[in-house]
Amino acid sequence: MSQIIEKANELIARGERFVLVTVVRTEGSVPREVGAKMMVRQDGSILGTIGGGRIEALVIAKAKQVLKEGKTITVTYSLGEEEGVETHMMCGGEMELLLDLIQSRPTLLIVGGGHIALPLSKLGVMLGFRIVVIDDRKEYANKERFPEADTIVCRQFDEAFNEVGITSSTYLVIVTRGHIHDELALKRTIASEAAYIGMIGSRRKVGTIFKNLRESGIPEKAIRRVHAPIGLDIGGETPEEIAVSIMAEIVKIRKGGTGKSLWLRREKKG
Repeated sequence: MSQIIEKANELIARGERFVLVTVVRTEGSVPREVGAKMMVRQDGSILGTIGGGRIEALVIAKAKQVLKEGKTITVTYSLGEEEGVETHMMCGGEMELLLDLIQSRPTLLIVGGGHIALPLSKLGVMLGFRIVVIDDRKEYANKERFPEADTIVCRQFDEAFNEVGITSSTYLVIVTRGHIHDELALKRTIASEAAYIGMIGSRRKVGTIFKNLRESGIPEKAIRRVHAPIGLDIGGETPEEIAVSIMAEIVKIRKGGTGKSLWLRREKKG
């Protein structure tokens, strides 16, 4: 149990989602007692056990479904000679399991600690994100500049990503000081499972970087998932306005919004 708690805290700190399986009810002869737990990660790996064998394989498959659909569920398995055909077990009892989806705060990973990163970090905290900032300059990657950040990494951009985990709950914003660093950061992260990848830049700059990525063998499908130029068109010009534009796009992606004006929706209904 202590191993599961320790690992759960580690995954939550990294922003990784997982399923915690708990035996909540038993009847008759069963392989594990009430309270037994097993962790199932996104790659299907487990820690702990709720009985082994076929029933464990079935539960892992269910846990992957929970991760995909985002909903906690309960399941019941019969282990009798006739009822236990699905589980291939003949203990004679019944087990009810809670498959609880555990997900920490989503992570806003800001690559580049410049002017736009400052309001981005503050807005991210307001919107419930865990904040990670990466920059290769000490004067830009420090706690004084980003007091609200959970993690600050001061390393060369090609090395920094080795220190941060990018999961399906990571929203990645690339706002470095130049296109060379932007392109490097994008190359290192474009194949990740991040929920969102956005890169700042003019259409000309973005076009050049995308061209370079294609020539280096990056698949078109991967390039198309990058939001660049980044953000929604709200006419923003200042760092603060651009940050609002970026976070608005992230919320739109995360919550499944349309980005259309609510006023226009009201006009159509009226």
